[in-house]
Amino acid sequence: MKAPWGCLVACMLAMSLGSSMTEEVCRAPNGKDGVAGKPGRPGRPGLKGEQGEPGAPGIRTGIQGLKGDEGEPGPPGHPGNVGFPGPSGPLGDPGMQGLKGVKGNPGNIKDQPRPAFSAIRRNPPMGGNVVIFDTVITNQEGPYQNHSGRFICTVPGYYYFTFQVVSKWDICLSILSSSRGQTQHSVGFCDNNSKGLFQVVSGGTVLQLRHGDQVWVEKDPTKGRIYQGPEANSIFSGFLIFPSA
Repeated sequence: MKAPWGCLVACMLAMSLGSSMTEEVCRAPNGKDGVAGKPGRPGRPGLKGEQGEPGAPGIRTGIQGLKGDEGEPGPPGHPGNVGFPGPSGPLGDPGMQGLKGVKGNPGNIKDQPRPAFSAIRRNPPMGGNVVIFDTVITNQEGPYQNHSGRFICTVPGYYYFTFQVVSKWDICLSILSSSRGQTQHSVGFCDNNSKGLFQVVSGGTVLQLRHGDQVWVEKDPTKGRIYQGPEANSIFSGFLIFPSA
């Protein structure tokens, strides 16, 4: 818009008077807002914004339906790893006796084990209650240990053991057996001797033994003095009667 002539004249007059007066006198009034232009063309798409925070869960307004029918069984899965063996359970009740088997071929007695021994006392070591018969007469298959005085079973079965011991004093002897370190049987024999003469105390027994069982003769700590000399011998013997399974 053009300025009014009066203002133009005033401005020219002010220019002659000074610049300060020009700034105060020559300011024109603000114009009015123009008419809005035409809409511009659409701009380019902007970059994708960052993902917003999850919204609040919606409110379920529907009615819960009935439980569906059970589906078909799925295919079997792969076998799992083998677990550790569990502890042994208690023994069950004995089963019924089976049928009698076919009779086997006759055995050869020459092929059967025949452990047997006899040993006497000559120079046994001193000390201890086990009576050691140190000098071996017979020791078929070597079951008797003359250094310890013990018979060691290697063939399970029924055995007969016997001893004859010479003494001039009161004496008590026993035949003992053990299995896995535990005493199983003890058979005792005693003889009183008040005259100081040679007397023989003897004893014998039949024992069922398993592999590793031991048998020996043991004396009483207070009544166990045995004669030892050239005039008479004491002897300990044993042999297998028949084997067992």
